[in-house]
Amino acid sequence: MTALTLTKITRDNVGVACSIAVEPHQESYVAPVARSLAEAYTRPEVAWPRLVLDDGEPVGFVMGAFDPDCPIDYFRCGLWRLTIAAGRQGKGYGRFAVEAVLDEARRRGRQRATTLWVPGEHSPEAFYLRLGFRDTGTVHDGQRVGEIDL
Repeated sequence: MTALTLTKITRDNVGVACSIAVEPHQESYVAPVARSLAEAYTRPEVAWPRLVLDDGEPVGFVMGAFDPDCPIDYFRCGLWRLTIAAGRQGKGYGRFAVEAVLDEARRRGRQRATTLWVPGEHSPEAFYLRLGFRDTGTVHDGQRVGEIDL
């Protein structure tokens, strides 16, 4: 692995960010980056969208969410979206991106982070469990809620 970094989404890289897509069999498990960015645009005080770069080359997109006053506890701090480009998966980019969101959560003084996943054959569930997330048993809009202690 080379130099992995995150960068903010700007007018100069938004097009590249929107072009990042998962493998076709994974499309029903994650929203397109353009939709994620539209959601970030409507909640700029909460959303933390970043482009994942490998030696400056875009390989993924990640978006954290930090809303400590949210009435739903599992939406107060966590991973909203993760998209690693088709053909780029399995190289540590996803782990790097998730760890970056968790580091940001720690920097903000949070003790716990969450993520949600759609169960199924090509679900990212096993990936999140390998990273240390636990299935809470809660289901929100058909998605499982996972949590990790920071």
